[in-house]
Amino acid sequence: MTRIAILHPGQMGAAVGRALSDVGHHVGWLPAGRGPGTRRRAEEAGLHPLRDLDDREFVFSICPPAAALDTARAVAGFPGVYVDANAISPATAGAVATVIRDAGGQYVDGGVIGPPPRLAGTSRLYLSGRLATTVADVFAGTRIETVVLEGGDVAASALKMTYAAWTKITAALLVSLRRAAQDLGVEDALVAEWARSQPDLAARYAAALDAATHKGWRWTAEMREIALTLVEAGEPAGFADAAAQQFSQWPRPADA
Repeated sequence: MTRIAILHPGQMGAAVGRALSDVGHHVGWLPAGRGPGTRRRAEEAGLHPLRDLDDREFVFSICPPAAALDTARAVAGFPGVYVDANAISPATAGAVATVIRDAGGQYVDGGVIGPPPRLAGTSRLYLSGRLATTVADVFAGTRIETVVLEGGDVAASALKMTYAAWTKITAALLVSLRRAAQDLGVEDALVAEWARSQPDLAARYAAALDAATHKGWRWTAEMREIALTLVEAGEPAGFADAAAQQFSQWPRPADA
């Protein structure tokens, strides 16, 4: 049994915590200062409330991207292995690593691709850094596949950003185009043409609209992290900036 903490369990963090506890690990969370939605998700996932991280061997940060750096600062001084599995740019991941290491902890970069892992075969946790294999071993027997990447401390964040750029920016584009067509009075004609020449777009649009409605508030910051990633790589950031503008129009749901 490994002693693990999840900071701070949203839908993804709670599902990861449940997957770890289901194979016998002791998985906890820090309730202090958290809202009723977080508490409900933690309880439903069977996570144990903790007063501190003193007995934890691993801490997983799985939170909205805008909170990644502050979350690391809040637990700086934790001496175990801190896994940042947030959707953040390599630059932000490097800043998190500095916070953790300067305070005596050990850092591993992570990135989750796929939905909250409630079924085997749906989600992968990419890991990078010197202790990535150690973290991967913790997931042995769980429904989460782990992939250890070569390429430096923040390779997992680089992969997450470049993968998410396609899936989420194209979602924002579909929502923007459909709304523009509606405003311009040609929505029915656009939908009809999609059905004839791009028959997969109806389902993709429905998924994009659902994502914007329920996740746009969180994806806004992720788009800014993707923009930063693209700038670092010498590529245009406007794609991600426009997606951030679209997603920023969708308020955070009450139960998020």
